[in-house]
Amino acid sequence: MSGTFRVQNVVTSGTFSLDGGTWDVDNNIWLIGDDDEVVIVDAAHTAAPIVDAVAGRTVKAIICTHGHNDHVTVAPELAATLDAPILLHPADDMLWEQTHPRVGHSTLEDGQRVTVAGTDILALHTPGHSPGSTCLYLPEAGELFSGDTLFSGGPGATGRSYSDFPTIIGSIRDRLFALPADTRVNTGHGDGTRIGDEAPHLEEWIARGS
Repeated sequence: MSGTFRVQNVVTSGTFSLDGGTWDVDNNIWLIGDDDEVVIVDAAHTAAPIVDAVAGRTVKAIICTHGHNDHVTVAPELAATLDAPILLHPADDMLWEQTHPRVGHSTLEDGQRVTVAGTDILALHTPGHSPGSTCLYLPEAGELFSGDTLFSGGPGATGRSYSDFPTIIGSIRDRLFALPADTRVNTGHGDGTRIGDEAPHLEEWIARGS
């Protein structure tokens, strides 16, 4: 792993719209890389601050953790500006089409690896918040990028179209809580957490329900 490997956070603000409702949201965009190359995780709301944070580095990929509009807003703009592919799990194509009809992207599959700055990013398909929701795990760095699947204090929302509470619980239990307890969780909104801080609360979440 490169000695200059780092994770950067950019926060942008805008709206999330689905099922006829619209909500104001702040989104975390994550930049994973070093001084030379970077991967962008999610593409929320406004391109300029993301481009500024890239600061001229080579962008290996723009990876969307899922297809909700607030996570893919400026993905095509970033792809064109930064000459980088967009990766999204195909199970979320119907959500992508709601925001970017007839705009192409590349496929992100479960188990796919993207290498940046000498370390691997492993795609873990974790459906529930949306059918194609995918978390990104960096084993060497001990970092997880959970999108809207896991937050500090519980799972992502499952009360809207294409979401399912039992499915997200299964994804978190079987895939995320199998990771080392000290894995840092970088979330799609709000503050981060660690796997070991969330795992003891699984039964509480199940009892609480969606």
